[in-house]
Amino acid sequence: MTAIHGPDDVDLTIRLTEAPGAPERTFRLVASGGAVSTASTLPDPAAALAAVQQHGEGLFFPKPAPGRICTQQYGGPQTAVVSGWFAGREVHSRFSRTDGCEIARWRAAAPLLGGIAGSTGAA
Repeated sequence: MTAIHGPDDVDLTIRLTEAPGAPERTFRLVASGGAVSTASTLPDPAAALAAVQQHGEGLFFPKPAPGRICTQQYGGPQTAVVSGWFAGREVHSRFSRTDGCEIARWRAAAPLLGGIAGSTGAA
């Protein structure tokens, strides 16, 4: 399959680990022109695409905000790596739940990470 690189296309592979040493789960989100492809393997690819469209590039390419304070709380050992293409840009983004800012980012991306907002990301 040829990689999708158009501005309205999504081709992302998600590698999710629930805890250190746990088996890695792999999902895929593929969409073109706002329509989810049958190649998608997430539990709810439509919700994942909606989350990606809602949060846009900020989800994958967060910019540090001056004076931004993140609560020092631990949300769990889950990690996810998302790679592929979004909005014509190559993506390689890591998600974790290591502090308040990362927990918020995880919740925004939860459907893409195999779960729903507030979940651990478990499928």
